[in-house]
Amino acid sequence: MREARAVVTGSSAGIGAAIAQTLLAQGWAVTGMDRAAASITHAGYRHVQVDLADGAATEAAARAAEGAQAFVHAAGVLRVAPLGRLQPEDGALMWKLHVDALSRIANILLPAMARAGQGRVVLVGSRVASGVAGRSQYAATKAAMLALARSWAAEVVAQGVTVNVVSPAATRTSMLDDPARQTEKPKLPPMGRLIEPDEIAALVGFLLSPAAAPITGQDIRVCGGASL
Repeated sequence: MREARAVVTGSSAGIGAAIAQTLLAQGWAVTGMDRAAASITHAGYRHVQVDLADGAATEAAARAAEGAQAFVHAAGVLRVAPLGRLQPEDGALMWKLHVDALSRIANILLPAMARAGQGRVVLVGSRVASGVAGRSQYAATKAAMLALARSWAAEVVAQGVTVNVVSPAATRTSMLDDPARQTEKPKLPPMGRLIEPDEIAALVGFLLSPAAAPITGQDIRVCGGASL
């Protein structure tokens, strides 16, 4: 039986690292893509150090991973600013990582999944995709991810490929310590604590499993009650 292979972007830290570790524990072989060096040591893990803001380099990494049965896009960055202080370069960076890199990788991996008659795709979105004051640029890129996911899900559902979005609320990652967002502290969900990366990874692991075959085109929120 052919080894199940998954591609995980943003695999060196935070949610991406938790997802990669969870998939390895479930028996997947994982190819991680990140600008940073590898943080995972495992026989089933292969690291590709790539700047996902570089379109040509991203496509080359994706072509090398063609044939993977699963793709998880967890790479991202958060920049916050209200109207009057929006920085075009921040918006461009988030678009490159959240939308352009995603599109370039999916454009290579998903058609191969469709030809094979099986595949799983999960995009890590955000609860703020519907819009939050001070996060317009970030929210816009995450909203674009939802539109891509639903569109792609409709294109490949008949070929046995599912595409879903997992949208967390404030999660305990190093992104919370980013100096670029220190003017705005994260709001605790009503459950009274931050979401843990392993909790998001557990859901992603399920969505990549055979049992999740009927679930596609969905935005599943891991929010600790923040959406209530």
